[in-house]
Amino acid sequence: MVSENPPFSSFKRSATPNYCTSSSKRIFLDIAEDITIDVDGQSFLLHKFPLVSRSGKIRKMVADSRDSDLSKLELLNFPGGPQTFELAAKFCYGTNFEITTANVARLRCAAEYLEMTEDYREENLISRTEIYLNVIVVHSLEKSVEVLSACGTLLPTAEEVGIVNRCVDAIAMNASKEQLVSGLSRLECEGGTGKINSDALEWWVEDLSILRIDFYQRVITSMRKSGIRVDSIIASLIHYAQNSLKAIGKYQSWGPARMETTNEQRLIVETLVSLLPTEKCTSIPLSFLFGMLRMAIILEAGDVCRLELERRIGFQLEIVSLDDLLMPSLPTGDSLFDIDTVHRILVNFLQQIEEEETKESPHYGYESEGLGSPSHASILEVGRLIDMYLAEIAPDPYLKLEKFMAIIELLPDYARVVDDGLYRAIDIYLKAHSSLTESECKKLCKLIDCQKLSQEASNHAAQNDRLPVHMVVRVLYFEQLRLKNALCQNSGDGFLSQRISSGVPSAAMSPRDNYASLRRENRELKLEISRMRVRLSELEKEQVFMKQGMMSKSGNGKTIFASLSKGFGRIGIFGPTGGKKKPARKGQVLEGKNGRRRRHSVS
Repeated sequence: MVSENPPFSSFKRSATPNYCTSSSKRIFLDIAEDITIDVDGQSFLLHKFPLVSRSGKIRKMVADSRDSDLSKLELLNFPGGPQTFELAAKFCYGTNFEITTANVARLRCAAEYLEMTEDYREENLISRTEIYLNVIVVHSLEKSVEVLSACGTLLPTAEEVGIVNRCVDAIAMNASKEQLVSGLSRLECEGGTGKINSDALEWWVEDLSILRIDFYQRVITSMRKSGIRVDSIIASLIHYAQNSLKAIGKYQSWGPARMETTNEQRLIVETLVSLLPTEKCTSIPLSFLFGMLRMAIILEAGDVCRLELERRIGFQLEIVSLDDLLMPSLPTGDSLFDIDTVHRILVNFLQQIEEEETKESPHYGYESEGLGSPSHASILEVGRLIDMYLAEIAPDPYLKLEKFMAIIELLPDYARVVDDGLYRAIDIYLKAHSSLTESECKKLCKLIDCQKLSQEASNHAAQNDRLPVHMVVRVLYFEQLRLKNALCQNSGDGFLSQRISSGVPSAAMSPRDNYASLRRENRELKLEISRMRVRLSELEKEQVFMKQGMMSKSGNGKTIFASLSKGFGRIGIFGPTGGKKKPARKGQVLEGKNGRRRRHSVS
């Protein structure tokens, strides 16, 4: 008999029983069966006495029956199905079998269903399975995961008898112990620093990927409370996502299977995003965040999920690659790329910078930020990234001007030391969208600061027939002004002194306003210094060119401006030198380099 054996002795199955019919089973043939038990459409020919001696439910059903010669019972919604009932019936008959991690959850739920308590027989099935759970399962992380995974088809009974909660707590507790033991074993005492090498992933990361998403969520929540390292939790989230979301795009048609799979995957994405560390964490790989964001867009996840991913990407926008930002738009979108998502990511980044500056700012007075300050360097990196992004999306024929300009206007002026990247992106957009009106071209080109164009970009702009005339005039004007300032010895000192003098705080202003004004002036000065460094490099090149020109053309009576004309291109405000055609007046027609005719008006 099973009750006479030790709790965890290895039970061996008896010989395969004979069957009376194809749909019914006989467990013993010594005595004629007197009752048929139907479990989910499968019939078992059994004896009443061994069943009622251990099962309270069957005893009550037999006792409550009006038929004194009851010969058939039906058990609906039996936990674990017919296979589990067969094991429970063998237990009632005393047949040997082995309790394992694969069947203990099913046997515990079946015993609860059949009311196999100690009130009917000592060492009944409930107590036997409880002993196995408490002594064997909960002390092993691997066994706890296996039993918890088996509970997915046993709900709500597995929840009611406490198997799920015990396994979740056991996994978290054993993982915490494993972390402590493995941390001590990997402890490196290099130079007395006690540094822990956390490169190796925890072995349980792969085991958790077999759990259904609701169980996995409870396990990760319990692990976080028990003090599991953040990097281990992140590694587990990444591994779970890689294993659970592989089937995206598998179904080509919108059938019931596709709908069910999509709903499950949407739930997985939203749950995994909610399990990300709540604190600001830069250890989450950007590839994972962008991958989750793309899947959230494809699966049409909730707004909370998408906005959270965009916010986390915004924390690390300065190290994002251009390829990551080039996310394709959905088929229902109005452009080839997802511009709105990038716009929101950029907004999150700028809000983060503003919050950090506010936290670091005192209530009065001012502090000096160096050129190498983290926030300023991050903004410059993001400025270069966005300019490259604009150049990539500019050829999109479906990209609306309003969206293109919204990205440009979002960045502050100090995010760009030079506007060469912005000029290139706008030029590409103008080339790809030749149907723009003249007013739209002017509106777009006003976003370029001609004073921040390099010598090469200015030369290109001065000869670019895609630009409005007033833009070309402005470029030529500032190039002439730059040349004049370069030839004046004290122009730089005077300009700087004028900038600095404007930053003197007024006695009539409040300390907070003084600080805001000084901070703004400080930012402008930093930007001007960065510009002057670029200008200095250009002037050094021009100095070499000027010396060569003067030596080759000395004594020919030409002015210094003439010797510099080759280096600067067309520098006149009202027209170029060297015999080229003068700009047409209002109403005249010009023919560009590409042969197409355009009508310009001077404004």
